[in-house]
Amino acid sequence: MADCSYIFLDESGNLDFKSSGTRYFVMTSVSMVRPFTICRELDSYKHDCLENGLDIEYFHCAEDPARVRENIFDRVAGRLEDIRIDCLVVDKSETDPGRREERLLYHETLTRLLKDIVPKEWKTGAEKIIAITDTIPVRNPKKIIEKSIKTSLAEDLPKAITYQVSHHSSRSHYGLQVADYCCWAMFRKWERQETRYYDLVIKAVRSETCAVEKNGEKKK
Repeated sequence: MADCSYIFLDESGNLDFKSSGTRYFVMTSVSMVRPFTICRELDSYKHDCLENGLDIEYFHCAEDPARVRENIFDRVAGRLEDIRIDCLVVDKSETDPGRREERLLYHETLTRLLKDIVPKEWKTGAEKIIAITDTIPVRNPKKIIEKSIKTSLAEDLPKAITYQVSHHSSRSHYGLQVADYCCWAMFRKWERQETRYYDLVIKAVRSETCAVEKNGEKKK
């Protein structure tokens, strides 16, 4: 379909509010249109790995061998003109105690980010927007969460925008794997103050917001 924009989303950090949990929960989106040139390159590289004896089913930044990680980041960095990165960071330590629930954290972070970027993609001329997230990482009934996300978006997004939201395994699409890599880089910057990989993708970053749930405040 011509003029269709895809938004691939992934998260880093955990949904645990205990002291052992991460301080930040990061949701990152990567927007792109067909043909997915970077995806073709990753598919070619995956088969290079297989032919050289490295059994790779799909790419996952935190689990991939260091040499694979470097190669993936090199390929993503070489295609920054084809992608747009948006990121929403939640400082869990500042979240109101009454809102410290994994279902709320995931739901509110995802819907807030989509409400921000879907209109941006629409304004680029996209006639339809397809948002694909990784499988919902929440123990609550996923169907209930999916329905609440769609309801929240329908209430706030302009009626003229045609969009759909799907939840697929990251194995299913290289776009989700690119989002995983970009999200990992964003998370390392916030959680560990490590910017080596962030610096490789920063030119494609369209927005990066730290949202403090307490009193609805947002900060850069």
